[in-house]
Amino acid sequence: MKYMAGALVAASLVGCTNLDENLYDQVASQNYYNTKSDVIRAVFRPFEHAFWSVQSRHVLNEESADQLITPTREDWWDDGGRWARMHRHEWLTTNGEAQTEYNGCFQGIMQANLVIEDLEQRSAAKFGFSDAEFKNLKAQNRVLRAWFYLRLLDAFRNVPLAVSYYDTSKNSAGQVEPRKVYDFIESELKAVLPELTRKTSLGGNQAAQGQWTQASAAALLVRLYLNAKVYIGEDHYTECAQYAQDILDGKYGSYKVADRWDAAFDWDNQTSDEVIFAFPASAGRTHWHYNGDMFWWSVPSKASDWLKDTKNKVGTHNIKYSASPSYNPKGEKYTYELGMPIERFKQYPSDVRLKMYTNLGNNRREGLFIFGKISYTDDKGQTAYLKDHNGRYTLDLRDAVGKFGGTDGNKWLATSESRLEDGDDNSGWMFAKYPLYSDDESGQLEADYCEIRLPEIIYSLAECKLRSGDATTAAQLLNSVRKRNYPSTDWSTALYTPEGAAQLDLKEMLAEWGREFFAEGRRRIDLIRFGKFLDAWWDKKADADSHTLIFPLHRDILGANRNLKQNPGY
Repeated sequence: MKYMAGALVAASLVGCTNLDENLYDQVASQNYYNTKSDVIRAVFRPFEHAFWSVQSRHVLNEESADQLITPTREDWWDDGGRWARMHRHEWLTTNGEAQTEYNGCFQGIMQANLVIEDLEQRSAAKFGFSDAEFKNLKAQNRVLRAWFYLRLLDAFRNVPLAVSYYDTSKNSAGQVEPRKVYDFIESELKAVLPELTRKTSLGGNQAAQGQWTQASAAALLVRLYLNAKVYIGEDHYTECAQYAQDILDGKYGSYKVADRWDAAFDWDNQTSDEVIFAFPASAGRTHWHYNGDMFWWSVPSKASDWLKDTKNKVGTHNIKYSASPSYNPKGEKYTYELGMPIERFKQYPSDVRLKMYTNLGNNRREGLFIFGKISYTDDKGQTAYLKDHNGRYTLDLRDAVGKFGGTDGNKWLATSESRLEDGDDNSGWMFAKYPLYSDDESGQLEADYCEIRLPEIIYSLAECKLRSGDATTAAQLLNSVRKRNYPSTDWSTALYTPEGAAQLDLKEMLAEWGREFFAEGRRRIDLIRFGKFLDAWWDKKADADSHTLIFPLHRDILGANRNLKQNPGY
């Protein structure tokens, strides 16, 4: 719908930084709706909050999983053991990330409830909308509300069900069983599908970027059904496969896998047909995925010296995230089934994503990872190398965690001991999933945040096929995406059989989810679905029981509503 771009411009002027305020009260007045623009601004206000909220989900789903870590960096990133507890599944009822996810989702739900009920009390004609346009605006907030509930079901399982802003008697006093939330999500998405727009041609979402469409709502059903066994103890792979196949067949719109792995994350991803749903972002407005809890802090702290990206500063870079190590400090490879993401990528050594991240100029990049010594040209035109955050030694990033300091990257330490507490700035390969373009490039911070892309649908269908015993079709589906990651000369070895020599089973399927969706905020649920979340990996023992499959409710949440009960095991 053509109104989206203008609506998000207005919405982006309001920040979501204070969880103590009722952000939705800006549109609560009964006198607010006077013009068409007022309606549009109100309708899309919850979308900006939703975009902001992806930060807490990213922390929960990646820090608690096996691929990303936040080691102590000498005098940085200990934070009272917070990140070590997340990694080892030792979180407490004082866990701030879980509270932020819970509060952020329910704030978004109440914002959406307000808009839905306000539109139900008003007519399309009064504001110059057609009936179809007006239904679409309401339907989009119903999808957004379902998206929030899917996150709550995923993280906490036992949550209240609030469906009204004005009549709280319609809302549950305490938690409802997971099945009730599951059924609500399913029925809402199915009900609004016909009222949403359908992408009818190739060329990307363009100005419609950020709108829930038929394909994106159907994609949420794919997510729901894929994880139904986790959520409600029932297998719904058949329904998952059907909706995924319908999306691929074009029933809900026209989409296509990009020929570059990074196209869905690049500055012009509104033109990528791989993108099914993305939150619009720009340097001059909001770009929450470029904030600290996400991709601004997955590079060295002094990376701006190298990247020359200080013009649109969102705070200095930092060294929060690294890939979990494949080697101990002595240079000996680990043998864990889980984690070791760099080694999983190197299983297919010609993977183009393994190249060193480099800005090529003219708003293009190559490579995903940052490793070894990082050279740049300093202000005097001389070659220099990035240093640690204290400026004491030259960085030489390696796929291990230890106090390496100024040790050359070709040399190792005498000890094999390695924990999160033992790290420094050299510990772990870093990464740039979204491009970090320089001040001279117009694409700097212009990438929209890609929430749903077509490979997720393809991989979901492939998993359903594999679980049903059809490994050949599963392999062909995966290969339709994977072939862009390897030179065609290597397809005979890199692709899955029968198109190549690589073998596909459930273990490899999980590894391939980890490669394709590395650092995209979903690793936790994939591990759970494959029955691996409770297992051991680097610096984590196997969980003693299964209560850590869901997060605890923060004590402040329980204190605010005495009808709530703590999740089992906490």
